[in-house]
Amino acid sequence: MNGPFSNATPATTSAIPVDFQVLCPAPQLLPGESIEQYRALQAVIFRDIAPQSAIEWLLVIDVAELSWEIQRYRILRHKLLESYRQKAIEMALRRIDVPGIVSDVKNDAEPYIVQNALEWRLDRIAADEIEARLATYGFDQHTISVEVYVQAREIFTLFETLINAAQLRRLVLLKELNSGGRMHDPATFIRPQPRVRSRTRYSPLLQKQPSAAPRS
Repeated sequence: MNGPFSNATPATTSAIPVDFQVLCPAPQLLPGESIEQYRALQAVIFRDIAPQSAIEWLLVIDVAELSWEIQRYRILRHKLLESYRQKAIEMALRRIDVPGIVSDVKNDAEPYIVQNALEWRLDRIAADEIEARLATYGFDQHTISVEVYVQAREIFTLFETLINAAQLRRLVLLKELNSGGRMHDPATFIRPQPRVRSRTRYSPLLQKQPSAAPRS
């Protein structure tokens, strides 16, 4: 049985200067996530963007947080597909084994099918045997993958929505950093030069010539 999970994280060296560390809350990691990887991701993003002011640090901290969320969603999406692949294997075994069993013992066969699908996930040797058996009935890896996406389509779409939303928010922050932060920094801001209109010298040749009188 799993024990209570603590959000406390071990003390590690932060890439944020001491003056700006108050702007960055403690990371809220899920079980299995690494604080070292989180800090490493922060460090490379901070080094690449090199924020200077407090506003820039706030934006860059959010960029790093969104980048971590995108990685998290992708990992969870992959784990989701692994879980649904076991169900797809179970369904394929049921299509092979159940039709050949008399109706009186079909219910008794169900636990064995579930157990075989679990062994497929846990035992590599058993997985090779089960996959070879399924292949003889036309259930190759591509067919199983199709079944996986059919079963997981709704929750898979949910993860796609979460990833796309996080990527869009990150893009907005990066545009804000590029156009609204350093562009308005007094040290780097270049005042636009006034536009000079060209003056044309007066020439009698430019006068409008009278139109010729119509011929009678």
